[in-house]
Amino acid sequence: MAESTETQAKAGRPFAPFEWMIALRYLRAKRQEGFVSVISGFSLVGIALGVATLIIVMSVMGGFRNKFIDSLLGFNGHVIVQAVGVPLADYDAVTARLARVPGVTRAAPIIDGQVLATAHGYNSGIIVRGMRPKDLATLKSVAGSLQPAVLSRFADGSVLIGTGLAAKLGLGPGDAITLISPQGDETPFGTTPRSKSYTIAGVFKVGNTAYDSNFAFMALDEAQAFFGYEGAVSQIEVMMGHPLDDYAMIPALAKAAGPHTRLVPWQNINSAFLEVVQVEANVMFLILSLIILVAALNIISGLVMLVKDKSPDIAILRTMGAGRGSIMRVFLISGMSIGVTGTLLGLVLGVVFCLNIETIRQGLQHLTGITLFDSTFYFLDRMPADLDAMQVTEVVGMALLLSFLATLYPSWRAARLDPVEALRYE
Repeated sequence: MAESTETQAKAGRPFAPFEWMIALRYLRAKRQEGFVSVISGFSLVGIALGVATLIIVMSVMGGFRNKFIDSLLGFNGHVIVQAVGVPLADYDAVTARLARVPGVTRAAPIIDGQVLATAHGYNSGIIVRGMRPKDLATLKSVAGSLQPAVLSRFADGSVLIGTGLAAKLGLGPGDAITLISPQGDETPFGTTPRSKSYTIAGVFKVGNTAYDSNFAFMALDEAQAFFGYEGAVSQIEVMMGHPLDDYAMIPALAKAAGPHTRLVPWQNINSAFLEVVQVEANVMFLILSLIILVAALNIISGLVMLVKDKSPDIAILRTMGAGRGSIMRVFLISGMSIGVTGTLLGLVLGVVFCLNIETIRQGLQHLTGITLFDSTFYFLDRMPADLDAMQVTEVVGMALLLSFLATLYPSWRAARLDPVEALRYE
């Protein structure tokens, strides 16, 4: 046995079979070593829960960000073109020039105005967007939820409202809604709010409650008359095939828009939201990483106790010819077995949870009676979870690295053990 051990040690082969055998035997603690086994179990469970929690939370936050941006980019323009100081009068020519810019998929003149919507004794402040019927038909996020007949009625002077607003005011297709604009007519007694009733042509659903509850559409010519734009528009929205590259297209778009205009990318309009989401993601990653760190510290304490308990065994192995490198590798295998197993369990648990998160949410919500994801607050009707391969790899890599670092000190301590001192009192 001594000769065999010495031969394997001299071969310089990392993680020899006898090292695996001893390391795995140490993980199967005897009854008198049960406390060490309990610590190892807690370490494994802690790493698994830490990895799973990180994957779930980061996937949910990433899904929330992606879904919100998708709904944002599908509903609003990627770049907004506005005239400086005055309404945009020659919007037809400007729109045509913008539509010809390579990379632009859609250019549409619009008018946005804030109004008070009233019906059945209920009131709600909303934004009315005036848009040409042909442009609305190309806005897939809205037109995709409408029938062709609804778009025909919209062209005849009716309005479209979101599902959230319809539920709030108790309205449906064919009902009447009254819109009151604070920008009314000037009279000797001051400004008189402009008020007009419209028939609802249909109800759209974007999936983002911020839009479904707070937006309505009317034909552009009707919006010009209602808001007093007289042949002008407030802005032109431009959509592109690659909205993340809109900064690179600003010079070409500015040239097409002409002088006395300003261009506002969607990132600038929503900069506060994007910054908040990014900061929250970074903070959550840092905080939840502490779970894995605590589990790694448990690995250290468990291995230190194991080294102390196995001191006589280590001394005997050393006298039989096992080198310090072999002893160190034995405890590296023991610690990394806990880390790798816990990481893989956490990976499986996190991925399965993310793939079924909406079903799990609804089940928990049904059992507890508590609203776990309020769509009116988060602006989405379903809890999103987008698994990012790079992000998952980072979490797994961090867990494995912390587990490896946690094994270094106990392994080094075991390798430095003096056989004579260890066997003196045996």
